[in-house]
Amino acid sequence: MGFEVNEKVSLINAQLQAFMEAHIYPREHDWNTWTLNQDNLWQTPPWFDELRAKAKDEGLWNLFLPHEYQPWSPGLTNVEIAPLFETMSKVTWAQAVFNCNAPDRGSRSSGLTLCWQAKFAVLML
Repeated sequence: MGFEVNEKVSLINAQLQAFMEAHIYPREHDWNTWTLNQDNLWQTPPWFDELRAKAKDEGLWNLFLPHEYQPWSPGLTNVEIAPLFETMSKVTWAQAVFNCNAPDRGSRSSGLTLCWQAKFAVLML
């Protein structure tokens, strides 16, 4: 079985890498400083939602959703999304910026009927 990255995934991954370079990596120290402060337990930094909005505006949102959810996602297969998760996983909190953090891929989508999945997709928008 081949796991070659197709052109669609290569383009999304290039866009994702550029976003990581411009917005995620520069914030790693800020994230660590924020999370080490005990007064910030269970909170996200004030700039976190801004990053999520930028990711959504750039079309890097809900990448985990399968093809049944187009136009809300690029409709990638598990094999296609793997290199994207590899890129996002270079920073522990980055998947949440793209709305791709656990349990969104896998346990949430498996075992649910298409009807229920559609209801969850609308709630995630």
